[in-house]
Amino acid sequence: MSELDAALTVFAQEAEELLTDMEDALLSLETKPDDSETINSLFRAMHTIKGSSGLFAFNPIVAFTHEAESVLDKVRHGERAIDPELISILLESKDHTSKLIEHCLTQQNAPLPANLVAVGARLIEALSGRQFTGMQAAEDNVQLESEGGGEISVDDNWLISLEFQRDAFRNGMDPLSFIRYLRTLGEIKQILTVAPDMPTGDEMDPENCYLHFKIAFRSGANKQTIEAVFEFAADDCDIKILPPNSKLEEYVKLLNAQDETHVRRLGDMLVQVGALTQNDVNHALQSQQVASETEDNAQAKPLGEILVEQHVVQQPLVDQALKKQEQTKQKLASEANYIRVDATKLGHLIDLVGELVISSAAMNLIVERHGLSDAGDVAATMNTLVSSIRDTALELRMVQIGETFSRFRRVVRDVSKELDKEIELYISGGETELDKTVVEKINDPLTHLIRNALDHGIESPEQRLAAGKPAQGTVQLNAYHESGHIVIQIADDGAGLNSDKILAKAVASGLIKPDHELSQSEIHNLIFAAGLSTKDQATNLSGRGVGMDVVKKNIEALRGSVEIDSIEGQGTTISIRLPLTLAIIDGFMVGTGQDRYIIPLSMVDECIEMNPNECEIDDIQHYINLRGQVLPYLRLGDYFHNRIADTNRKRESVVVVKSGQTKAGFVVDELHGEHQTVIKPLGKVFERLIGITGATVLGDGNVALILDVQGLIQAAIKNTNRPVAFITSQRIQ
Repeated sequence: MSELDAALTVFAQEAEELLTDMEDALLSLETKPDDSETINSLFRAMHTIKGSSGLFAFNPIVAFTHEAESVLDKVRHGERAIDPELISILLESKDHTSKLIEHCLTQQNAPLPANLVAVGARLIEALSGRQFTGMQAAEDNVQLESEGGGEISVDDNWLISLEFQRDAFRNGMDPLSFIRYLRTLGEIKQILTVAPDMPTGDEMDPENCYLHFKIAFRSGANKQTIEAVFEFAADDCDIKILPPNSKLEEYVKLLNAQDETHVRRLGDMLVQVGALTQNDVNHALQSQQVASETEDNAQAKPLGEILVEQHVVQQPLVDQALKKQEQTKQKLASEANYIRVDATKLGHLIDLVGELVISSAAMNLIVERHGLSDAGDVAATMNTLVSSIRDTALELRMVQIGETFSRFRRVVRDVSKELDKEIELYISGGETELDKTVVEKINDPLTHLIRNALDHGIESPEQRLAAGKPAQGTVQLNAYHESGHIVIQIADDGAGLNSDKILAKAVASGLIKPDHELSQSEIHNLIFAAGLSTKDQATNLSGRGVGMDVVKKNIEALRGSVEIDSIEGQGTTISIRLPLTLAIIDGFMVGTGQDRYIIPLSMVDECIEMNPNECEIDDIQHYINLRGQVLPYLRLGDYFHNRIADTNRKRESVVVVKSGQTKAGFVVDELHGEHQTVIKPLGKVFERLIGITGATVLGDGNVALILDVQGLIQAAIKNTNRPVAFITSQRIQ
């Protein structure tokens, strides 16, 4: 990867983070429109994207973000109010900026498509009230005056001095391009051009740059924004920017708006906000050095004290700068505890840890097989260390689900406005952690379920008021840990599921027979059947019967399950149960015949002996009376091997498993105990197997199959104890 490609990758990542933060900030402003810190963060986000885009000459991004930045600058200075209409426009602007970034990164020099130009023009007109002209202003010719054009007034203007170095042209600099771009930030009142060192005749080298400029510039932009115009030319130009006469309060605002990217010296901070010049700082530093070298004052006075004594700055401004400096130090000290790691490298680490787990199991097997008692303690220590490494490696990939939840604020906002409903989203359990890969794959199912809750579940304000409910409906997103799993709940206080309507649709679609005998829970689960929708009329949100079956399949592909609890007229709660990680799990190994199977340990409830003398067994219906509870069971040997029933079986055991609130028993020949399991995919040939979700390599090199507990429980409940295939671990090997 070239340096440019690496820089573009960083730019894309930072821009994505800034736009995500911007969306969160805009949504929070709907409830707290006077939050000045949030408004400042919005301005900084758009300003940073504009500045970074300028470094790569992404002019469409620069032109558009400049307009949004100007509006946000007015908002933070109290010149424009933040209201729902402006928030909606800024949210659209955020989306448009994201598309511009995508275009510039993929197409780069290609012109903008017509649709992006049209959307940008509409948004600029909505933001500023004037017609969008793109970069036209930046391309206008600049009229230059000679040095004798008069004195430049700095009372109300910024004074900008640009002294380009001799090699500026050779390094690709175009001095006039910077001046043209400067006009997009304000009005150039006067330009004086100077060429003091330009030789005459043959001594003049046309490839050298002899130009110096002095510019009187009127703008509401701050010094940091103006400096960003010339950031690309910093190595080829001596740049000096002096501010207009400003009040102390304005300097304090500039200090508070400073980026906290690193801790700046007091003098640098005051120079940056335009409170004094670099010469003032240099003079104060010289005085500090002289004072430190005298015998009477071995310790130098603080720089701020010297600046105040020399009457170049006021004490309140120094105090404010020192306060800002301390805040920056504290923030950077906190951020220093974190580093950014490539997800690919982290995934490779997880794979290596998985191989280490397998090797550790092989070592244990060799120690046990050969009776190496001296190596037993070493092997035990190794097992402990491998377990710790495994847990630590998996924790590195754990992320809080709150960030995923927060993205749905925008979904709820947009959909509720589209449907003309009043809906509030409440989030809890955002600090709950799970594997990053699970978070990425659960996003689409969650989106579909939430949109269904907004469209199907929550009634219109009129219907809610007629039913004695508040006009505003609520959707709740909650997450919590339970028995080695994470449970995600989507709950609404809407109309709930209409069982009669679901049954009528199911019968009409041929999914069930009219003389069905379904429980309430089974009726609710019919909404996951392909092609079933209770919507009388399809919309662009839902109603075509496509989606809920895919949601269930995607969740089950993650070794998860989904349950529905609904009360008509009161609301619906959908619970998704997922494993914390998809890479390595704690398993419980069992055996039937020559084969080994792994059951996720978190789903094992208990193990009992299959003894007719101790528990009542129904071999016809395949049920066990477990302490008064009817427990369906499944013989794994019969299910996978197509084995003929054998009345002279050896001693059998029942592993009681639990998925959500549902239990079943797996009848096995042997219990091998707990086993650290590295999950390996089966490949396309076996990916559609019922009852199997993966495989793992044992210490002796053999393969054990990982059971799909949810699928097998359903098979046990439906009494489908018939062979499905000749599937054995030997065949997979």
